[in-house]
Amino acid sequence: MVLALLFTATFALLAGCGGGGSAGSPYLAPPPPAAKGKYFTHVVILVQENRTFDNLFATFPGADGATRGKTHNGGSIRLKESTLASPISPNNGYNFWRRDWNGGKMNGFDTVPIGRMSGTYVYRYVDPTQIAPYWDLAKQYVLADHTFQTQGSGSFTAHQDLIRGGTEIGSGESLIDFPTAEPWGCNAPPATRTSLISVSNKYSVFTGPFPCMSYETLADLLDKSAVSWRYYTPAAGTIGGNLWNAFAAIHAVRLGADWSNVVSPETDVFTDISRGTLPSVAWVIPDFHNSDHPGQSSDTGPSWVAQVVDAIGASDAWKTTAILIVWDDWGGWYDHVAPPGNRRYGGLGFRVPFIAVSPYAKAGYVSHYQYEFGSIVRFLEDNWNLGRLGTTDVTSSDFANDFFDFSQTPRAFVRIGSEYSKSYLLRRPPSNQPVDTE
Repeated sequence: MVLALLFTATFALLAGCGGGGSAGSPYLAPPPPAAKGKYFTHVVILVQENRTFDNLFATFPGADGATRGKTHNGGSIRLKESTLASPISPNNGYNFWRRDWNGGKMNGFDTVPIGRMSGTYVYRYVDPTQIAPYWDLAKQYVLADHTFQTQGSGSFTAHQDLIRGGTEIGSGESLIDFPTAEPWGCNAPPATRTSLISVSNKYSVFTGPFPCMSYETLADLLDKSAVSWRYYTPAAGTIGGNLWNAFAAIHAVRLGADWSNVVSPETDVFTDISRGTLPSVAWVIPDFHNSDHPGQSSDTGPSWVAQVVDAIGASDAWKTTAILIVWDDWGGWYDHVAPPGNRRYGGLGFRVPFIAVSPYAKAGYVSHYQYEFGSIVRFLEDNWNLGRLGTTDVTSSDFANDFFDFSQTPRAFVRIGSEYSKSYLLRRPPSNQPVDTE
């Protein structure tokens, strides 16, 4: 059930619900102590934006990458080595995904125009020297090369999938793509609607409910088991922060006591790391400039990830922490691997990069097993014995025994070098820009 009709009655309350304090602020109350889990005391999920596996790891040794891509006329094209910064953001809604996918042929990418640019623009991979921290992390720890986003969709549902594993709302339908108005969540304008896709992949544009959902998320399971959590996100009171904030679309969180677990700005994660109050579960959402999202000139995303990892690595939390680095959707870029399985609710979507960092992670291991966002949800559920949400967490594989070797001596942390320092990232003014508009 979707509580759209409550919007008018609760608008005043929404206006008064803020996030956390500023970075280093004494008003940022520490979360409850981290709960000891089956594998780890802390799990930190760093969510980057809009990249396929081929776009970032096409030439990574031992990985299933490609430097040539199929085109719609039966030919192929060499992927162009390029910079991480891209002035153009490729199209990445469901209808564009279907054209790219082309019934599993993976040869329709050049049929999707980008403004005045040819569709061949998306046949690119990033120069590895531009994303050296990602490659360093993959070389030291675990890189999974067959991790698929839940749907062939964009950031709104992708971020929902990372807190729930699916966006089914009953009656054989699921949310897909993005709402009709910003911000994406319970404080959207009252007439805002979502789009739907059925279990058999019937796509219905803007016929869905108001984006304020009552379905259960990991927040419910974590709360029931008294496992602490925080969702670090940019500027929750701005359009940008709300677009990035998956829990802004969850009624029980946005209008309840759990909103105190949504902490802004996202740089407050450094505060909790430094004072030893990192929660058991942390989602960390970057500022637009640090997100890897195309359509901007910034190249600071790899440094942002490296600095968060370095901060954890230098802390006491390192010994009991798993850091999961994932990109939320394919962003319109080329990828050569067709999503497996039967089509349901527009999924699975395309591959995204996935890196696991831990003192127990296998060294320099490239996993070829199939995972998806439901695997992350399942891993959290299993680590704290939370039970199941009943979405893709039920059918997704858990990667615990694939990624980690708990018989090995815990590895000492080796700092990940990066071009931009933590002080630079902290001094940089927030962009106040939305994560995505599709």
